Amino acid sequence: MIVRSLDEITGTDRHIRSRSGTWESKRIVLAREKVGFSLHETTVYAGTETRMWYANHIEAVLCVEGESELTDEETGETHLISPGTMYLLDGHERHTLRPRTDSRYICVFNPPVTGREDHDESGVYPLLEESEAGRS
Repeated sequence: MIVRSLDEITGTDRHIRSRSGTWESKRIVLAREKVGFSLHETTVYAGTETRMWYANHIEAVLCVEGESELTDEETGETHLISPGTMYLLDGHERHTLRPRTDSRYICVFNPPVTGREDHDESGVYPLLEESEAGRS
């Protein structure tokens, strides 16, 4: 059994800040736990824009705080994301998130991330193997 708090993750190698400065994420469950998914709490900052494309992952996202505009870049469709709203990127959709307020999300990835991923210039997380990320 694993029991882990967000407070104990803060400031560790599981607390990741994006190179772009638009988000930070606390990686609660990672590939190293070998449970088939990863679980994150991610905060995106008001007034920013993050273009993403999970070409290698499926992601489910539940908003627990804040308000953002989500655009499906493939269809042009825009959605208001607020607490209690979930979106699932089951088709590897290219999308853009524009937080109106600082917003907090609970995210699940499959395959699980290692904790070292950051969006590349196309918005993609690389598909890393656990051995590439090191262990702690």
